[in-house]
Amino acid sequence: MNDQIVIDPKICHGKPVIRGTRMPVSLIVGSLAGGMSFEEVEHEYGLTRAQIGSALKFAGELVDQEEHHPLAAA
Repeated sequence: MNDQIVIDPKICHGKPVIRGTRMPVSLIVGSLAGGMSFEEVEHEYGLTRAQIGSALKFAGELVDQEEHHPLAAA
């Protein structure tokens, strides 16, 4: 999916993380959603802008893969 994101059961219980770190994608996306700026996330977690972008791209790809099935009308 994304060469910057690793899913390994030995790292953070298999949660997607930035390659070479133990930084979960969910923490990066959640921090941005919570109001932190790219610059704050870079500084707080020691990430690059490219790594943050990879996390967002990965999350977007996951959402695109979701399938929704409407419930049958009763």
